Amino acid sequence: MPKMKTKRSARKRLKRTGSGKLKRAGGWKQHKLEGKGPQRRRRLRKAKLVDKADERRLAALVPYL
Repeated sequence: MPKMKTKRSARKRLKRTGSGKLKRAGGWKQHKLEGKGPQRRRRLRKAKLVDKADERRLAALVPYL
């Protein structure tokens, strides 16, 4: 059986946590930052977990992550 290929775009955007869940970067942190408060900008730095509804679909894109 051949190896499965990893989707490289997904590989660059996702990481696994210690418990095996998928972690992703949040949005809304690219531009127009002067309109957002400092506390909001700090909160946007943190990574988010992939939603449970999407986890199975995204995990198939990165089988060896």
